[in-house]
Amino acid sequence: MSAFANIAKIPELRRRILFTLGMIAVYRIGIFVTIPGIDRNVLREYIGQQGGFLGMFNLFSGGALEQASIFSLGIMPYVTASIVLQLMTIVVPQLGELRKEGEAGQRKINQYTRYGTVVISVVQGIFWANYFQGLNAGGAGTGFSTVGDVVRDPGWGFVFLTVIALTTGTAFIMWLGEQITERGIGNGISLIIFAGIVADLPRAGVQTMEQVQIGQIQPVSLLMVAAIVLLVIAVITFFERGQRRIPIHYAKRLVGRKLYGGQTSHLPLRVNSSGVIAPIFASSLLMFPQQLVGIIPGMETVNDYIQPGSFLFNLLYVVMIVFFAFFYTAVTFQPVEVADNLKKQNAFIPKVRPGKATAEYIDRVLTRITVGGAIYVALVCVVPQVLQDSFHVPFFFGGTSVMIVVGVALDTVQQIESHLITRHYEGLTGPRGPRIRGRRTA
Repeated sequence: MSAFANIAKIPELRRRILFTLGMIAVYRIGIFVTIPGIDRNVLREYIGQQGGFLGMFNLFSGGALEQASIFSLGIMPYVTASIVLQLMTIVVPQLGELRKEGEAGQRKINQYTRYGTVVISVVQGIFWANYFQGLNAGGAGTGFSTVGDVVRDPGWGFVFLTVIALTTGTAFIMWLGEQITERGIGNGISLIIFAGIVADLPRAGVQTMEQVQIGQIQPVSLLMVAAIVLLVIAVITFFERGQRRIPIHYAKRLVGRKLYGGQTSHLPLRVNSSGVIAPIFASSLLMFPQQLVGIIPGMETVNDYIQPGSFLFNLLYVVMIVFFAFFYTAVTFQPVEVADNLKKQNAFIPKVRPGKATAEYIDRVLTRITVGGAIYVALVCVVPQVLQDSFHVPFFFGGTSVMIVVGVALDTVQQIESHLITRHYEGLTGPRGPRIRGRRTA
């Protein structure tokens, strides 16, 4: 409690936390702003009946889809645009040069990402408008609602209004995320996804207990699922703090009559350098084919094979997670640049020559630990869901959701702790508040 009390003693940290909470509150209020012309009660009942892709999309939108909210697209268009821009920095030389220009170049890339977000939001808005119209009883579309008409007055006017509302909503969420990152605490985009998942936790708990009371879920099965969730949380915490620390020595140098250097430090390499980005990227891409149903011929067949929970879906999910774990690590961590910086600082790794040999050594170590990190992320995201399906327990959260929640929470707490430590206050963890330390790996 004394560690939490220290937060109130730092005005800047207090303002950042309050600002973050305020922006998240604005986001949650916006969830209940309905798109004009949609009966959200009918849509909510239809989503509850269908589950599958709609349930997964509803989860990542923070429950906005079942509310027919202007935030129904969530932050996924921004995530998709980020994927495309990061891929283009590799294949387009001009974008690659921008990334090397530091903060100024990153601002330009961020601007392109915003433009891409708007374009993707428009395309997805058209899909969802047609999808909602197709749910009307007796309509022609992807499926029919048996509980009434979702859209009161279908037509081009409804499509235009829906596209404008959804695109504006996504742009506003993107702005909220950037404001949280800049003026709040933690990564804004990740915190928005975190808030959407956590917001439905109380309801999921109540529904689960009701199913236990009426006998739909056996207490033994519920205890096994609870044990799986606790085990997953422990594994995530264990690996997310894991690091490989490469020793760094600084050469001694004589400046005037004083001798400088001779110190020893380390270069920390996280086991999971990509964090929660890999499962978020993979989930976003796997939901994309459903959004093309009705727009591109033949996508209905493709979508039928990659429904959430199917073998092909899980296989593709694992492959994409491994790919994005390596891809994001390669984009964000450049061994050549690190080796050059060490050389400029007269620093070296023991028994490794400076320059190219150092870069190759760092790249080799990073690749080895990323293999383990990617496998860990894939297993955490897929295995719990497979086990829950085996026990036939309709629990709300899968491994992906748990990893996002735990990963974002750990990163946010670590940022808060950094503010406390730099101002000589004790951290949030441990009996007397020691800082969160990365677990060293061999």
